Formats: sequence, structure tokens, C-alpha cells
Amino acid sequence: MSHTVGIRQAQKQKTRQALLDAALQLLEEQSLSSLGLREVTRAVGVAPTAFYRHFRDMADLGVALVEEALGSLHITIGEALKESGDGARIERTVALIAALVRTSPAHVRFVARERHGGVAPVREAIAGQLRRFADEVAAAFARQAEMAGWSEDDLQMLAGVYVDHMVMTASALLEAGPEGEERVSSLARRQLRLVSLGRTHWLD
Repeated sequence: MSHTVGIRQAQKQKTRQALLDAALQLLEEQSLSSLGLREVTRAVGVAPTAFYRHFRDMADLGVALVEEALGSLHITIGEALKESGDGARIERTVALIAALVRTSPAHVRFVARERHGGVAPVREAIAGQLRRFADEVAAAFARQAEMAGWSEDDLQMLAGVYVDHMVMTASALLEAGPEGEERVSSLARRQLRLVSLGRTHWLD
């Protein structure tokens, strides 16, 4: 009995992932607000009613795509923030963003487009993930001796600058393509070094 349940669960998960993958592929050419449920189920080869076994609606699917795109990055970015010295942190962070764009361009394009798109729950999910990144960056800064004396508001402001820059860099890398990766990465590293120099004098 348990074996049968396990097979059913595996099949259900496989169908759910197929719906996510199909939607992501279709979203290469359009926004989520214009994508129809029937388009997605047709691409997977399942009945439209099967969609509702996995998602409440297209917005719910979009939120799942946000989690798929950004959820796993928190641990990776957290490891980069543990690097000692701004130079090493900057190098590793920019390299991680470049690797993400290289390996998951469709996810990056989806987030970049839907961050200000027409589906409110998806906008909110992206904003929530970015706020979580900012909180994690602020917490990492607060542990650094050179940040002693910074107010919580200023730490959050600085963290927001870094997170916005990561998003901007990912979009720029996406637009530049493989041939422009080093040019965009080099500029991103220089910009972050400028911010880093500025923060050392913030309390002067």
C-alpha cells in the first residue's frame, strides 16, 4: 500500500514540475498575466482540470516559480557573505550572480519581468524574497567590526543598495549574453568596490 502511495506522490510531483517547466518556457516570450492555464496544460499534455491538483490558479504557479528561482539562493549568498574582506565577498557574489544567469536564464528573465508585472501575488512574492535577502545582508554587515556604530536603518539602507545592485547586475548579464559577461561582471565589481569605499566613511 505504502509503495503505491509513494508512486502516486512521485507522479504528482513529476506532473507539478512539468507544469512549472512548461510555464517557464512559455514565459520566455510573454508575461504571466497574458499566459493562459490551458496553454500550460496543453504543453504538458494534461487536462485543464489536472492543473488544480497542483495550483490554485496561475498566480499560485507564478509564486511557486519565484520560490524555485530565488528560494535556494539564500544559503549560497549567505556563504558568500561569510568571506573575509570586501574584495573576496564582492568577487564571490558577482561570480554567483553570473553563474545563476548562465545556468538559469529563464528564471532570471521571469523574475526581472514579473518584479513589476501585473500579477500582484507574484510581485509580492518577489518583493518578499528581496526583503529577505536584504535582511540577511544587513545581519551579515552588523556582525562586522567595521560597522560598529551603524544604526539599524542605515544597515538596512546599505543592504538594500547591495540587493538592488545584484538584481540590476543579473538583468544586465542577461541582456549582455555570454560574450558580454566579463564586461558586465567587471563593471559590477567596480561599482561594489565604490559602495564599499563609501561605507567606510559613512560615519565621518
